[in-house]
Amino acid sequence: MKTLYDKLWEEHHVTQLDSGESLLYIDRHYLHEVTSPQAFEGLSKKNLKPWRLEANIATPDHNVPTTRGDDFDSEKIKDEISKIQVVELDKNCNTFGIKQFDIKSTKQGIVHVIGPELGYTLPGMTIVCGDSHTSTHGALGCLAMGIGTSEVEHVLATQCLKVSKLKNMLVKFEGTPAENVSSKDIVLFFIGQIGTAGGTGYAIEFAGSYIEQISIESRMTICNMAIEAGAKVGLVAPDDKTINYVRKNSFIDKEILFKAEEYWSDLKSDKNAYFEKELTIDISKIKPQVTWGTSPEMVVNFDDDIPRTSDYSEKNKKNIELARHYMGIKDESKLSDLVFDKVFIGSCTNSRIEDLRQAAEIVKGKSVADNISEAIVVPGSGMVKEQAELEGLDKIFTEAGFIWRDPGCSMCLGMNPDQLKPYERCASTSNRNFEGRQGYLGRTHLMSPVMAAFTAINGTIGEPL
Repeated sequence: MKTLYDKLWEEHHVTQLDSGESLLYIDRHYLHEVTSPQAFEGLSKKNLKPWRLEANIATPDHNVPTTRGDDFDSEKIKDEISKIQVVELDKNCNTFGIKQFDIKSTKQGIVHVIGPELGYTLPGMTIVCGDSHTSTHGALGCLAMGIGTSEVEHVLATQCLKVSKLKNMLVKFEGTPAENVSSKDIVLFFIGQIGTAGGTGYAIEFAGSYIEQISIESRMTICNMAIEAGAKVGLVAPDDKTINYVRKNSFIDKEILFKAEEYWSDLKSDKNAYFEKELTIDISKIKPQVTWGTSPEMVVNFDDDIPRTSDYSEKNKKNIELARHYMGIKDESKLSDLVFDKVFIGSCTNSRIEDLRQAAEIVKGKSVADNISEAIVVPGSGMVKEQAELEGLDKIFTEAGFIWRDPGCSMCLGMNPDQLKPYERCASTSNRNFEGRQGYLGRTHLMSPVMAAFTAINGTIGEPL
């Protein structure tokens, strides 16, 4: 009896190495401007070429400004380091013949958004990218994981990856969520339960009645943040929703697609497959979640008290005190006591059309609070942006006082102009709230698009009604 991860592993296993590691064949390799320059340089120095050109897809996302306009190109990026990386991606893709959706393409976007929507992510694939949140693609039944720069070079040259096999964890989400509770809340609650090291060494398969109910986009959010639970891989077995999603987005010949669908329909863990760890969570009682500290595991219900140092054991007191100090939490007892400066709706976690629709529904006919100096909405791709504009979502946001941007990673990681200033407090739909993640001394509170929209309108975190 085998798990889904076991099956994907065995189907792509090339050979066992003397080190105990294995060579795994990689079906799809996504590239962006930050982790690829050194890899391409390594190929050039060794006089090597990509082993399988059509397996590689590239796009700039981390460093690109999100206020570009129609006539913008990579040479107009003001930050010199960012410009060099984006320009080098252009040069390398042209030199080696790799397909790229460049900064001028209407299909450019965050790599983990464009891959599935353009039909390059398919069930049963092994997928890698020089980005930890590659696990996002696991929502379509893939073995997808982030890799380092040296591994990017290795995959380009050999179409294989040297890696150790992970253990299996099964997480079942059962029940029906309360109103205004989304997949972002569910995964944040899960991380709060097991901690940021709870999934270390595991591939996590997400299952249960809740997973069956939700969209592929919502599954992507959950698999995206499996990384924040310490796992390297997060995945969901393909079902009818997966196949319908692929049918809608795929460019594969219909006859070949039909045969593939037969295989995908059986791509799931066996009934009695062995998981080293299993966890079942009743999601019906979960409230909207918001992080208060400097790690995704520092999360509470939106209306709970902020943890105090005295609530923890001696072992953890120092970390809690450091987090409270960094986040500027002194006498405040609840999240609602905190006043926010900025709101960010975007990132590879929550920038898809579903996310934008949810947020727009909240802000429609309302106005951003006076204390919010900037509220930005950044679509995850050119296609998401186009769809949102067709539906008039951009007008809903701008009429409420939000700024509508071009696609990119934006404020998620502070590698582009969208950054927090020191001590600014941000309601963010991104995936990490580490110190300085969104800008030097910036204070990040992770939450869902719904909660970020409420915070933008209220200026504080309140009852999401």
